[in-house]
Amino acid sequence: MPASPSGPVTSRTRSWWGWGYTDAHPDDAECVALGALLPGTLGRPLPVPRVADLSIGRPGVTPPAALAHLVTTDPGVRAAHAMGKAYRNVIRALRGRPGRIPDLVARPTDDREVADLLDWAGGRGVAVIPFGGGSSVVGGVEYRGDAHRAVLSLDLTSMDRVLEVDTVSRSARIQSGALGPGLEAQLRPHGLTLRHFPQSFEFSTLGGWLATRAGGHYATGRTHIDDFVQSLSVVTPAGPGTSWRLPASGAGPSPDRLFLGSEGALGIITEAWMRLQERPHHKASASVAFADFQQALEAVRAIARSDLSPANCRLLDPGEALLSGASHDGSSVLVLGFESATSPVDDRLASAMDLALAHGGRGAHGERGGHGGRGGAPAADGGAPADTAVSAWRSAFLRMPYLRDGLARMGAVVETFETAATWDRVPSLIDAVRTEVSSVASKATGHPATVNCRLTHVYPDGAAPYFTVAVAGRPGDEVRIWDDIKAAAGDVLHRYRATITHHHAVGRDHRPGYDLQRPDPFALALRATKDALDPRRILNPGVLID
Repeated sequence: MPASPSGPVTSRTRSWWGWGYTDAHPDDAECVALGALLPGTLGRPLPVPRVADLSIGRPGVTPPAALAHLVTTDPGVRAAHAMGKAYRNVIRALRGRPGRIPDLVARPTDDREVADLLDWAGGRGVAVIPFGGGSSVVGGVEYRGDAHRAVLSLDLTSMDRVLEVDTVSRSARIQSGALGPGLEAQLRPHGLTLRHFPQSFEFSTLGGWLATRAGGHYATGRTHIDDFVQSLSVVTPAGPGTSWRLPASGAGPSPDRLFLGSEGALGIITEAWMRLQERPHHKASASVAFADFQQALEAVRAIARSDLSPANCRLLDPGEALLSGASHDGSSVLVLGFESATSPVDDRLASAMDLALAHGGRGAHGERGGHGGRGGAPAADGGAPADTAVSAWRSAFLRMPYLRDGLARMGAVVETFETAATWDRVPSLIDAVRTEVSSVASKATGHPATVNCRLTHVYPDGAAPYFTVAVAGRPGDEVRIWDDIKAAAGDVLHRYRATITHHHAVGRDHRPGYDLQRPDPFALALRATKDALDPRRILNPGVLID
């Protein structure tokens, strides 16, 4: 049956240069207070950048009359589509150097218009950068270089409908431009949910999640968007294609796997049939403190190897716990959460807490049962806060990208990166990243650096450490410093055979690490696929392959 279009409409203004909504950004006083936490930051914040201060040239190409109604050349819209939301994007905007601004922004409304735009762009040598919510933190939605005469940002957010809901098979056909809140709002009347809540939930799209193999809020089990895909529809310069809608198949290599994680370099994902689930009615959450981080790692490994399958199992090291307000005594904090649509989860939470306590945990607190939580809650807790630590972590989780931008205005270099490795390497990997990355950051800036870690997703055979780096920068040199830090981090990950990214995609920033990680025969096959599907090399040039 068809579902209603679009979800909730908001009149709030999105920031063209930073994260989220403009009215949620730290003001100057809060920026100064944040800067005081890092020795060596600026005395006053950099001014909020204005589009009017940018040098935005005239478009280098004009669309044909048949497509003109889909295209805008508005300077503000073009500036907002020039970059993602990585630290290096934010500081470039603050310094008035946003990079190559697209000549045109197009907003197609169906597959035919996408195909027409690709045909025109291919014939004119125009690069096409697929764009959803623009929340990329790895340079995935920006153009670098000068090999194309013009750049078209292909914004898919006008394709934002849940087109069909199959309640028998519990799945839905959804257009790829649907933002998280709108998608969930359209599913809610059916009592169903996709329940994929990345931190960028408000500002990212289904197509973006699929194209980047995004991680969601589930810490175990169905951790990635891949696990929810039934079928994909893709438009490529070589033509459109739709995979069969199936619960499973062993028929050769999966066509869906070809485009999941392809980041718009092989084709434009326009629709997907997604597996849904009933909305959870039973929830329970708790936190456990650990005096010893290594014991906390062992506790998480034991929980991951059990059959308990927590929805939330996030371990914060002492620095991360302090930063989020989950702990102030030097403890590491494990945040646990369980949810179910059909049965109480109290016993599963109690069993997980028992495992944590058996590994040196202390002071477990929690809340059980009941409905609650807004649609985009990133954790499994709902209703009233489970305890102070859980509540503090959840608030900090949602607020952190805004605080990062506030620190950037103070000249700080602050950003995150994540990875995954098998359990035998996780402890030494975390130690190496803390030691080596903080050393590089301190040497590059002359200031003490902080490197914190949390585990965001855990598996029976390994875990996904997520690192936060913060250090006062040198005025005007912040991008180079961050690039040096990123390179040092990549060297450590490669040495420990840890992935260059667990769920943030490759983009352009992770290309060096990805080139080292992928096998040579696969790289050969990927280049051949690019040649076959995008022979004129217009789709997201520089992403994944040259």
